[in-house]
Amino acid sequence: MELRGLTVKALSQNKAALLVGGAGVALLGLGLGYKYLRKPETLVGVGVVSQLLIHPLKSGRGVPVTQAECHDIGLRSGDMQDRHWLVVTEDGHMVTGRQHPRLVLVSLTCEGGQICLKGPGMEELRVPVKQPHNLVTDCRVHGADIQGRDCGDEASRWLTRYLAAETTFRLVRFEPQMRARRPVEGEPLFPPFVVAYSDIGPVMLLSEASVRNLSSKLEKDVTVERFRPNIVISDCAAFAEDEWEEIQIGSVRLQRVMSCGRCIFTTVDPETGIISRKEPLETLKSYRLCKPSEKHIYKSSPLFGQLLMVKKTGTMQVGDEVYKISH
Repeated sequence: MELRGLTVKALSQNKAALLVGGAGVALLGLGLGYKYLRKPETLVGVGVVSQLLIHPLKSGRGVPVTQAECHDIGLRSGDMQDRHWLVVTEDGHMVTGRQHPRLVLVSLTCEGGQICLKGPGMEELRVPVKQPHNLVTDCRVHGADIQGRDCGDEASRWLTRYLAAETTFRLVRFEPQMRARRPVEGEPLFPPFVVAYSDIGPVMLLSEASVRNLSSKLEKDVTVERFRPNIVISDCAAFAEDEWEEIQIGSVRLQRVMSCGRCIFTTVDPETGIISRKEPLETLKSYRLCKPSEKHIYKSSPLFGQLLMVKKTGTMQVGDEVYKISH
């Protein structure tokens, strides 16, 4: 009985070893198959980063930086994070340059752990970036709920006085532990991604050539700042960015989500804070409308620039080559 038991045990062990060995060979075969069947990537240089712009305050002035970290939720430089501060009414509804065009003249920067607010005719205000004991406010951004940490009464008085409105305004900040928005939630056409207070995409890209092309059709030239991009590209043809489905800049990989549909906000002059409600929007509508098959997405909004999601986080800097990735 002992010999029979040992024989059965030995056979069982051999069977298990064969099964494990077979599984290992199968996995190795799958790995090798994937390696050799996978289409190789091709990277082609298509442009150069000429500017990086972070807009810490939604609708506020852009802050140029020479280098930025690119996170899933957008660009960051130190404490400055793109569209992470928002002006709201007392009941939490967002306030933008569409309703108050002079917001485009407000500069929000971060220095030494403090927010620095500057605006025409106003004294500079500094308050701490982190105010953990302040209230968390429930806000509404494009019909979606999102939270923000109130930045205090001093910032509120500063903004209310600057905007010279009868209502009271508050400044809130999006913090890492808060739940980010899914701007296209439930829309099967788009990959999943999140933002803080941006309209749609965490990153917006635009080429210098596209802006020059538009300016050539206008009585007065416009600048890239009017369109509020994060990444500005040189050394490419006008609207070449429309064809970049996936790109690499520095150690960052970005995937196109959709074109940027433009609205009345483009008619606010970033140097004066005056809204014309006419140009360059009317000219854009004359030659940058979407295809008929895309009207359910963009409706009557003209397209200018590209909205991107982050496939691989990392850093980028001015002067980096932009590579188009093909599979």
